[in-house]
Parts: sequence; C-alpha cells; structure tokens
Amino acid sequence: MKSLQPTQNILNTKFSSISPKVFFALTILCFLTTGCVLIKLQSEVDRSLESTVIIGHVDIEPIGYGRLIVAACSMNEELEIAHYTVLHEPGEYELIVEKREYYVFAFWDKNSNLVYEAGEPGGHYGDPTLVSAPSVGVVHNIDIAITGEGRTLDIPPGATMSSVIPPKLRSRQAGAITNLDDERFAHEYGVKGYWEPGSFFEELGGNIYFLEEYDPEKIPVLYVHGATGTPGDWKYFIENLDRTRFQPWFFHYPTGARIDSMSYLLLWKLTNLQVKYHFSTIYFTAHSMGGLVARSFIVNYGWQFPYVKLFISLATPWGGDRMAEYGVQRSPAVIPSWIDMQPESDFIKSLYRKKIPEQTEFYMFYGHKGSRSLLSTDNNDGTISLSSLLDFRPQAEAKMNYAFNEDHISILTSKEVVAQYNAILNEFDENHNDQVNRPRGYLKTHYVYSYDFDGIRPRPTLILRPAKERNGETITFLSEIENDSVLGPFPVGEYLASIVSMAGKPTKKYVPVSIEKGTMHNLDFVILPDGVIGGCVTNSREPEDTAVGMPEYRYRSVDSKIKIDSVTLKGDGIERTLQQIEGEDTRNSDYLILRDDICYNRCFVFFGLPAGSYELTVNAQGYKPNVKHYTVEPGVPDYFRATELTAD
Repeated sequence: MKSLQPTQNILNTKFSSISPKVFFALTILCFLTTGCVLIKLQSEVDRSLESTVIIGHVDIEPIGYGRLIVAACSMNEELEIAHYTVLHEPGEYELIVEKREYYVFAFWDKNSNLVYEAGEPGGHYGDPTLVSAPSVGVVHNIDIAITGEGRTLDIPPGATMSSVIPPKLRSRQAGAITNLDDERFAHEYGVKGYWEPGSFFEELGGNIYFLEEYDPEKIPVLYVHGATGTPGDWKYFIENLDRTRFQPWFFHYPTGARIDSMSYLLLWKLTNLQVKYHFSTIYFTAHSMGGLVARSFIVNYGWQFPYVKLFISLATPWGGDRMAEYGVQRSPAVIPSWIDMQPESDFIKSLYRKKIPEQTEFYMFYGHKGSRSLLSTDNNDGTISLSSLLDFRPQAEAKMNYAFNEDHISILTSKEVVAQYNAILNEFDENHNDQVNRPRGYLKTHYVYSYDFDGIRPRPTLILRPAKERNGETITFLSEIENDSVLGPFPVGEYLASIVSMAGKPTKKYVPVSIEKGTMHNLDFVILPDGVIGGCVTNSREPEDTAVGMPEYRYRSVDSKIKIDSVTLKGDGIERTLQQIEGEDTRNSDYLILRDDICYNRCFVFFGLPAGSYELTVNAQGYKPNVKHYTVEPGVPDYFRATELTAD
C-alpha cells in the first residue's frame, strides 16, 4: 500500500519545475488513482472536523534553563498523552486534541528530556479540573499558574510526553528565535502543512518566529507565506530589507487548514506579543493565500488590534481560485482550505463585508507573466487568473496597484519587485516617524483586583480615547507581569481612559487624562468582580464549518434575515429581556466600558449578574426557541458561546 509522503516526494521531484496550478491538477489526478492515499487524506480531513484547539497561558517565574512543557492527558487505566507543546518562557500555548475530556498540566522540564521528574515545578488547570473538548473550534482560558516550587502533579514521576525525543526541544511559542535555514522551513514542511494540516500542527504548531531579539527601536514587519509555503520563501526579501530600521517576523502555519482558523491563530499569537512588547506599529507583507489570511485578520480584528499600519500583498487570489472549486467538486477528499478558496465561498464574500480600517494603508502587487493552457484559458500569472488577482473589491481600497512581468513564484525573487517594495516601506516609515516624533507623553497604569482569584486573573485591556473625537482610540493589552509598567509614547492631548475585562469592571468607567510632552501621567484602577453571560446566534452550521481552530466569530450570522425578537435571562430573582438593536453605530468596545446589557449584530451580553444558575432563551423569527443554561461566578472569565438556531 502506498503512503501519502512517497506520492508527494515523487510529485515534488518530477514536477518541481511546473506551475503550482498544473502541479495541483496532476496531484488530484494522481490521487484519483491511488486509493490508499485518498484514505489517508480523508482521515486527515476527518480529523480536522473532530478535533479542538485548547489555548491558554502558563504563569511561572522563569528558572533560566530547560523548557516549559504543557500537555493534555487522559487518565483511564494508564496515562495517555494526547498532545504536548514546548515553550521557551511563560506565556501562551496551544494543544490540538480529539473530542474527549482531558487534564491539562504544565511543568518546567529542567533536563529538556520530555520526562516529568520529581522536583520539577508543575501545576494543573484547576484543582485539577477536567477540560471538555468538543469536536469543534477552540477551548479558551485554560490557564495554569505555577507558584514557588510548584506542586506535585497527579501524574507519576517518570511519565514521558512522547516516545520520540527530538535532539532539541524547539519552542512553539510566539517570538521563538531561529533563522531562515531552520529545518522546519524546508519545502517538505510547506507541502505537509497543505496536505496534512492536522499532523503539521501537532508536530510544529502554528507560530510567529523572530530572527533576533525584539528591538523596540525597529518596526516589526510580519511576513505571511502562501499555500505550500514557508518563511524560507521570503529569503530574498529579507536579504534586501533594511534591518537597521525593520525587524522581520514570520507567520508559519498549515496552509491546508481553514483560512478563518489561521486568521484567528494569528490574532492569538500577535496579541500575546503585543502584551509582552507593547509595540504600537506593525507592517504586514503577504504572498498569495497569505494575503487572504492577512486581510481576514485585518477586517475582522482591526478594531481590537489597530497596530497594523501598512499592508502589502503580492499575487493574492482576491477573487478565489477556480482550481480550488474544481478540487471541492471532483476530489473524493477535500483539503479544508479549498472550501474557502472557492470564488463564491462564504469566506471570500466575508473578506469584503467590511473595509480595511482607515489606520491601515494598503498596496497590491501582482505579476502577469502567465500563459494559457488546457487548465486555464484566462490570462494569469502562471497560477492565478488576472481576474482574481485584480478583483475590483480590494482594488477599490488599495492606494496603488503595481504590475510586474513576473509569475506567481518569481515575484518573490524579483529585483524590481523588492525595489518597489522597499521604496514603499521606507517612505511610509519616514512619514510614520514624522508622526511619531510629534510631541508625546507617557502613561503608567496600575490596577488592583478587589477580590481573590484562584488561578490566573483576567487580563484587562486599556482603552485610551480622544476626549473630543469619536475615532482614534488606542487599545493596549495588559498583563499582570507588566502592572505598573510605563506605556507609550502617546500624542499629547486630552483623553478618556478606561480599563475593561469581560469578568471585571473598574470602579470608574472613564478617567480623564491629560497627556503632555515628555511627561508621565499615573492611572490607577480598582477592578471589581462582574458576572457576565454573553453569546452570539447563528444559522445551523455545515460540518466543514466546525473545523479545528475555527473561531466563534465565524459562527456569528451575518445574514440579516435572522431577526432576534428577544433574548430573555432568568435566574434567582432576576429576569431581563433584550431586543435586537438595529442600525446603531456601536463600537465593539462600548459595551465593555458601559457594562450595559445589549443585543446587537446578532450578539448579546448581560452584565452585573450575581453568582448562580441561569436559563437563557433566544426567540428569533422563523426559528425554534433556543434554551441554554449558564452558571455565573463573578470575576471568573467565561468565553462567548455560539448559539445555533434551528429552523421552525
């Protein structure tokens, strides 16, 4: 019986000089005649629909040697490690697991041998608490705090995380430092990420890599590769980048996964880096499908991550790809990202339901050195049709659109392309520096919780708004480690400052702040516990839309046909009812600051709830009433849920 890897190797060797589009078609034809390969491919796809990503943070004082290991295990007759990951310091983690209940634990692996040994500091999620992983999406806030020398884990000393011990434990945490010759960036891993996204994620994770230590004096430039790509594809760009002004970062991800899930993974990684480094500016550069990942990130999360000031795309199929549609229709096993790449897919349409935010300047690059063939009668760049590369929707938002006599791949190694790219980068940076050099001041933010909390406290967010303008707010994610740290610089002026958290509320909603040139203003907040229930409603989901890593926002209906009549919450002595607000210009952060119950854009939130059990009923026109039960503990975060409505 044949395996998938030999087939890939044959294709890579014999057809390395042909275009990706022909490669794609030949691969499908090959698959149609190799049943065992299809079985493995279908198994990989099924896995993506039956798995969940568990995410959270680990807090521990760094020891200075070894690695931090986070793992999910099930305990039946014997210990079974479902997945583990490696961190180079305390912070965020991700685990991919199948539908089941797990204990999630962490320990400082002093010997870097993937073996838990007596005396190594460790801790569990909860006391410990079983984590239920449904076969969909993401499980959030599985945080672990390890104090002092830690505590004894409920796993036996000598437990091994894996039967295969790599020669070096490589961190899968954002900010891990490496080089572009890293074996993880080999072409074979790019291919694996496309055809075996689940296996890729289990082995390497999805991550943002650095080439050097973070430098606050340099602007980060994030590079996002395309399908079957790796960070190594950007080598020519980096060799010609002004490294005295810019620091390159690389998003390495499995390109066969659903694109929305990778956009959400990018948010998770960048948010954790912003919490750590408090950078106020980042530039995006993306190739091919990477441009779709980047735009999805910008239009869906720009309001909570307003640091993306420049976005340059190269050879991006803005209108999708007919070959992906062909694969969905004809191939017995469908790679998840093909679903999104279809020209009329919901994902492609979702990219243009919102415009790129005003704070982000956008440029398009494309090549026209293509050809006509039996596989494509349209003008193209050798892979993507010009009609997709030049889709009118992104063109209308781009400041400039540059054409080059390059194909889909050579655009990454073109002297002319890189020269134009650097001209934009340098000019934009100079203009940005002029703005940065305007009079500015600083803030020192201190916050305390008025209640005890067993575990990692909710992470608050600082929102700074101009006092006399509606737009222009600055959002800074905070962490307990950086409490009392100096933030900024911020332009001089009059502001209103707020600190928000889903599970906690400040004693004052707004604090007036006057920022003056070269001075530092102190902000003090006291956070009170708040009981919150929130969620969104959606139509019934197709099985493929429940893929691993898909974010909750993906399930929010954007179909205006869903009309919520009422959302009613009942508990001990409490009954509240919300009606859907229509046509209001509501900023996403408003409801968190004001703490007023709201139902807007098919989402709802109830604030100020005492501890206890609640019944929530959603009534929508044309759908059966949906009833759910919640348990509230004020001050303890609970993530939004997707409420799936059933047609009446």
